[in-house]
Amino acid sequence: MKIRYLTVIFAILSAVFMGMTVSIIHNEAYNTVDITGLNASYKQIVSGLMGGTDKEELEESYHCEIYLKTDIDYESKVIKAVNENKILFDYEAGDKLLGKIVFSGERDLFDSLRHVLTYRMIQAGACMLLIGYLMLGVIYYFYIRPFKKLQQFAVNVAKGNLDAPLSIYKGNYFGAFTESFDLMREELKTARENEYKANRSKKELVAELSHDMKTPIATIKATCEVMKMKALMRENESEKKDILEKAGIIEQKADMIDQLIGNMFHATLEELENLKVEALEEASMLILDMFEELQYYEKIRIMNTMPECLIYMDKLRLKQVIDNIINNSYKYAGTVIEVSFKELAEGIVVEIRDFGDGVLEEELPLITEKYYRGSNGKGKSGAGLGLFLANYFMEHMKGTIEFYNENGLVVNLFLRKV
Repeated sequence: MKIRYLTVIFAILSAVFMGMTVSIIHNEAYNTVDITGLNASYKQIVSGLMGGTDKEELEESYHCEIYLKTDIDYESKVIKAVNENKILFDYEAGDKLLGKIVFSGERDLFDSLRHVLTYRMIQAGACMLLIGYLMLGVIYYFYIRPFKKLQQFAVNVAKGNLDAPLSIYKGNYFGAFTESFDLMREELKTARENEYKANRSKKELVAELSHDMKTPIATIKATCEVMKMKALMRENESEKKDILEKAGIIEQKADMIDQLIGNMFHATLEELENLKVEALEEASMLILDMFEELQYYEKIRIMNTMPECLIYMDKLRLKQVIDNIINNSYKYAGTVIEVSFKELAEGIVVEIRDFGDGVLEEELPLITEKYYRGSNGKGKSGAGLGLFLANYFMEHMKGTIEFYNENGLVVNLFLRKV
């Protein structure tokens, strides 16, 4: 279950619990009255009044209120006491009513305690809610978040992106587990590089053998020419015809072998040029999603808004271009990467800028050449094909790619509008 659903459920349960508790407290009635004690107090108060004791002194001593009929607001006080459910005794002299003696009993104290208890329960509920959210936050940060990182990491590995490292935090309880996954990535990356090197070595070997085999084939064809010339000088027509036929067959087979070797040689060297690119009309906003997918580096800053328009692009190939440029910046510069967008009449320019050492000026025109690796690539893995392919893809999407130095390396991708 997602963490946001847990927070909502926890909040609802806490609110229901606090509401039920407060409701029970408010519905609790006060039903206890000490009538015997009140009668005793009443008799003593009457005796005190008859004996001339001061009214205020009696009220303070017995925690009561004495309303005399001679008071101006006598009627209103009595009505208020009745409405507040206080206990009233008649103060009489013979058959004459002189006033009322009013006891609040312990109901006021009960109401006061009920209000305090309600307030305390709300405070306790709020504290429980806060503690619950803190616990959910701790669970998310230390347990769920690392697994989300692993999930994104697995997606990148499935896509074949083995350059994105898996961040390992000191407070991560799954540090060893996470480290094992990152080691797996390194091993897969090494295996892929070794596989590429092995395949490249095979192709280079085929190309070298193809080139070397052309020399003896050329010698055979030259020998056939000599044989034909000598055959033409013979007087015996039968021998002449026999030699010309055999020389023709040898020359024909030599031409066939030469053609096959040539095809193999060119197919080996130009194999990468056969990558398919389909530039379709797409929304420019898709480019933002491509950068968002690479945000696991946590170094990409989008500097302005993307112009909304239709452009020509192959989503898969443009994603490969952007992925390669970001990976190179991460590998060689290791700085923050700023991405900005500019709209032109013909299309849009995506500027990707890092703040590393850049590329030597004399090497800039060469970095899109096949198998070329600059001087800053020493000691770092790579095959020298990434920018070659990026340039190839951009050209086949009716766009361009441009490199220059300006406090780091700047890459401009131009994508043409529809």
